[in-house]
Amino acid sequence: MKTAYLGPEGSYSMLAARKLCNDGEIKEYKNFSSVMNALLCGECDYAVLPVENSLNGGVNQNIDLIQNTPNIIAIAETAVEIDHRLAVLKGTDLRGISRIYSHQQALAQCDGYIKSNFPNALLVATPSTAASLNLLKSSADACIVGAHTKRAEITLSQENISDEKCNVTHFLLFRKGEADEFTHTEKIFFSATCPHCAGALLKLLKPLSDGGMNMTKIQSRPIKDEVGSYRFFIEADGDYASLQVKSALENVKKASTSFKLLGAY
Repeated sequence: MKTAYLGPEGSYSMLAARKLCNDGEIKEYKNFSSVMNALLCGECDYAVLPVENSLNGGVNQNIDLIQNTPNIIAIAETAVEIDHRLAVLKGTDLRGISRIYSHQQALAQCDGYIKSNFPNALLVATPSTAASLNLLKSSADACIVGAHTKRAEITLSQENISDEKCNVTHFLLFRKGEADEFTHTEKIFFSATCPHCAGALLKLLKPLSDGGMNMTKIQSRPIKDEVGSYRFFIEADGDYASLQVKSALENVKKASTSFKLLGAY
């Protein structure tokens, strides 16, 4: 079994892939679209994607990717603690740093540290934190990577440089196909739209309450080419094998103008 993840080796996605598929092969890809394409074309059996960070909220790029990809379902989740460190070439004098590379979310999560210590540095976004290591070329360069990063020529800061130390990213494991009707789960993840009128969202959510399903997350995303219209992404506690949960989801569908089951895990 192969699992696709956003590389290169050493990325937080790699850590999530190892946690979710510790007895299988994992394979790196350059971007999230390639990760999903690897699943769809059969190169890999599973795909791992980050969907939410405790500081920055939903990973919108992936929320949209999941919504727009047919015939996939999330079957497991995991959380990875984010511990950002400043990486430089050995012997670098930090006073000479003029460029800092990292994933855009890592740069945002370390914004206070960067402004305090390198107020004039040029910030350059990279596809992943691990990818930024390849851009360390001189003593003017620095990057932000995970504390688990190990390279002989690199020195990491001794402490976490995130502005908020409690920082966790949630990942989902996807496969092709539909949810297994009889597999017991703890959570249900779906998207839905509703009419643009008073009380429509309340009507859409009420079946969850009636079915005893505690809503754990809700996020809205604008619908492309429909100005003023939004799609809701909702996670709730629930056992997909339960007839009560299935009945609640059916009632959500009835109150929706569109509905897509995204995960049962």
